[in-house]
Amino acid sequence: MKIGFEIHQQLETRKLFCACPSLLREDEADFKIERRLRPTQSELGETDMAAMLEFLKGRSFVYEGYRNTTCLVEADEEPPHPPNDEAIEIALQVAALLNARAVDEIQFMRKLVIDGSNTSGFQRTAIVAMDGYVDTEGGRIGIPTICLEEEAARKMGEDGRAVTYRLDRLGIPLIEIATAPDMRSGEQARDVALKIGEMLRATRRVKRGIGTIRQDVNISIEGGARVEVKGVQELNQIPAIVEGEVARQKRLLEAKMELERRGIREEELGAMVQDLTEVFRVTGSKVIGRKLGEGGSVLAVGLRGFRGLLKGNLGPELAQYARTAGAKGIFHLDELPSYGISQGEVDGTSKVLVLGPEDAFVLVAEERRAAERALQAVVQRACMALRGVPEETRVAQKDGTTAYMRPLPGASRMYPETDIPPVAVTEERKARARAAAPELFEAKAGRFARDYGLGPELASQLVRSDHSDLFEEALGKFHLPPAVVANTLLGTLTDLRRGGVAVDKLPREALLEIFGAVASGEVAKEAIPDLLTAMARSPGKEFREVMAGMGVTSMGEGEVAKVVRRVLQERADFVREKGLGALKPLMGVVMKEVRGRADGELVNKVLKREMKRVLEEKGI
Repeated sequence: MKIGFEIHQQLETRKLFCACPSLLREDEADFKIERRLRPTQSELGETDMAAMLEFLKGRSFVYEGYRNTTCLVEADEEPPHPPNDEAIEIALQVAALLNARAVDEIQFMRKLVIDGSNTSGFQRTAIVAMDGYVDTEGGRIGIPTICLEEEAARKMGEDGRAVTYRLDRLGIPLIEIATAPDMRSGEQARDVALKIGEMLRATRRVKRGIGTIRQDVNISIEGGARVEVKGVQELNQIPAIVEGEVARQKRLLEAKMELERRGIREEELGAMVQDLTEVFRVTGSKVIGRKLGEGGSVLAVGLRGFRGLLKGNLGPELAQYARTAGAKGIFHLDELPSYGISQGEVDGTSKVLVLGPEDAFVLVAEERRAAERALQAVVQRACMALRGVPEETRVAQKDGTTAYMRPLPGASRMYPETDIPPVAVTEERKARARAAAPELFEAKAGRFARDYGLGPELASQLVRSDHSDLFEEALGKFHLPPAVVANTLLGTLTDLRRGGVAVDKLPREALLEIFGAVASGEVAKEAIPDLLTAMARSPGKEFREVMAGMGVTSMGEGEVAKVVRRVLQERADFVREKGLGALKPLMGVVMKEVRGRADGELVNKVLKREMKRVLEEKGI
């Protein structure tokens, strides 16, 4: 088994070929454009088969846009602007992290895409670096190419033959990292993807959240073929996807061997499609009855030698091809009689198709032209079964399975981009990128543990969060216990967020002001949660104004002592009964009284002192 993958990561910058922000919106679009696309030939006069199949679906495309996040470049009404220099810098830094050799000149290419996700009909992509590697516990994994390309438009839905896309995502810069097929298990592939993902996040210049990073996993087994599974969002899905694809390829190879044993040849599978509408004119099948009522037809095709190989094996493969051709689904002999189709209808179909004891059939109930296209696709896929595993692109499902998407694209879909001049990458620029490459998470966690005295787990959590830079900035400006800052950024903010407090909207400066007030002794560290809450609920107000209105100015030792004496007097019987055992319960009472205005260590010191004094006076 061989496994490789491509990681696609969105960058946190403006768009790649214009000045529009990389911002996704969910409100109603400002305008719509409707288009149709067609395939073009490469410079060698070849047409990509995947693109041609998309074109034959006859789709039209509706593009939704916004005036502040899309422009004429996304609408393909204006040539692309010069490429985003910041995006190139990030790509070069990532190349340095992955030990790759940066190219001397970045030349953008056009990659033919005709599913409508690019208004131009192609995606612009460029190789930035080559021949890299990443060392993992399972060995060294090669990184043949690192590319910089533009993100596609967001698919919003389909209505008949019209597909709607949103242009706000189109043009966001993407880094594409391709690995060599050096992995031998799904678990290893997951771990490698996790490590490369952490390296990308270490730059602090990539987008976070669902949809901002995805993996296309390439899988093959001995005797099988390379299959690309696109759109894997969850890394933990990778082992299940690999396991499922390996099992699928094994089943296809077993079917091929059985077809060879039966002596089936490809030319025997080109039988004419037969009209079985009259056989099913009066049927117990609700699906077929409904289609006939809508004016549809029932068509069928015989598959010589396929009996017993369809159910749970080749049947799902044929059905997926039929669906891409416009059918909702198929019925095949291995699963009949069922679904309201009677044995008599099965026998009638077999008789019309002149089937032998090892033969099978597939039937489709659809509008006639759609049914013909679907059965042509079925025959095409049946012919592929004689060759074993076809190279194809599949899409990951939420349950970890995959579904057929299209044939694997060929090299004929690539051709030079004539609207963008090459970008020179000087040795000086390469050196700057290497020098600016960020510290990786593992090294940073070790440094945090060593320099700041944090536990290994806390240090690891901190460097993988979005707060590690703020942590170091706060400790560089203020004399504070590192654990206080770390626990605030990881624990307190998380607890408040879960409680519905909008702490994510707090500016960085507000957090630094709070840390400064604690460091100067103006407020106790126990007041941090209340201050964060108040600041989040008072947008636009100055920190000093919020703090003054809360009354959280730190109490001196004398003020704390007054509160402690009152508490001891009110609970004299409890103190007499428990002695020093009353310390812990009374600590909570006093801390509640001071409401975060006094440090816990100070309260503990004063309470111990005052309790000992009271107990000595009473002779206890």
